[in-house]
Order: sequence, then structure tokens, then C-alpha cells
Amino acid sequence: MLNLKVRKVGNSLSVTLPKEAASHLKVNEGDTLYLTEAPEGGYLVTPYEPGFEQKMEKAEEIMGRYRNTLHALSK
Repeated sequence: MLNLKVRKVGNSLSVTLPKEAASHLKVNEGDTLYLTEAPEGGYLVTPYEPGFEQKMEKAEEIMGRYRNTLHALSK
């Protein structure tokens, strides 16, 4: 378990990630992290956009449906 310190920065609160946490999440300065509610009532911090997987599934469905059209357009 890692302890994080909350600090005031202007009118906001800030949390600094230790090097090992940033490395594990594969994030660098300027990257975006997402804070989502976890089923157990806590929160989950992730570098992945929560809705991205659903959007990709829909895109793959559309690409499969229009495969021939997309192939003709790519020529």
C-alpha cells in the first residue's frame, strides 16, 4: 500500500504519485488520469478512459458491417 499526501494548490487539492505508482500506471507528466467510482464504494485511478472500450466495440461493429465499403474507399 502506498500513502499519498493531499496538498492545497491554489483553490484545488493535489495528490502526488510516488515514482513506483507512476511507473506502474505508465503515466508521465502531463498525462490524464481518470478517477471512477469502484463497486465497493471507493475510487479507482486509471490512465484509461472509462468509456473507450465501449466506443471501440461499437467502432469494430460498424467496421465489420461496412467492411466492403471501407475496403472500396481505401483504394
